[in-house]
Amino acid sequence: MMLKRLLILGGTGDASELAAMASNIPGLEVRVSLAGRTSQPGEVSGIVRIGGFGGIDGLVKYLQTEQIDLLIDATHPFASQISWNAAAAVKEVKIPSLMLVRPAWEKDKNDNWIEVESVETAANILPSLAKRVFLTIGRQQLAPFANLNNIWFLMRAIDPPSPDTPLPQGKLLLARGPFSLEDEKKLLLEYDIDTIVSKNSGGGATYAKIIAARELGIKVLMVQRSAMPEVKRTACVEGAMAWLVSKLGVY
Repeated sequence: MMLKRLLILGGTGDASELAAMASNIPGLEVRVSLAGRTSQPGEVSGIVRIGGFGGIDGLVKYLQTEQIDLLIDATHPFASQISWNAAAAVKEVKIPSLMLVRPAWEKDKNDNWIEVESVETAANILPSLAKRVFLTIGRQQLAPFANLNNIWFLMRAIDPPSPDTPLPQGKLLLARGPFSLEDEKKLLLEYDIDTIVSKNSGGGATYAKIIAARELGIKVLMVQRSAMPEVKRTACVEGAMAWLVSKLGVY
């Protein structure tokens, strides 16, 4: 059997789960590319590379040089640039590809969401809405909130922000999901949070905070996803595995 090479663009729990499952397929070499944004990405199956490719041209060169046969984009829904680059690169090198993207969370009738197009928009409207805010947008986009001096912020991220990042006033928690509903409710009550700022990442790892906000009557500023390329996609790891098996002709 001729060896086939799969490149998974990773950085999500779904990507790690897919890599573990795909690694069990005979005759398939699994490679996983991580952006390197977290210092401890967790255990990942396959051959792991860390760092960017250098745009579309860099990714094209990698796919050709490494003789990649298949690509699955399982990056974070808000890492849209790599998804656009991947879509362009696979078109150029003419290899099969799939996007694995979790469905966005849908607003429940009991949710109190204000949907915004960007983190910056959220920062602009917060002063009229909130006094104590739970920021759950990661560590890379905290700067827009740094000058909001009349608001206290509880910030949560996997890794600490870089030393030169301007931080809002408040408290930084370092933690990796999934988080339980009970713990999220306890956190919101302990810090007297009146508003949450969240990205609509989808998936289950951090959805408990959304349920907690619903049950406690807390507002959520929900940052919407930006446009994604029109490519073949699936919403779950099982769908990605089925696609992979069909392309490889294995059972």
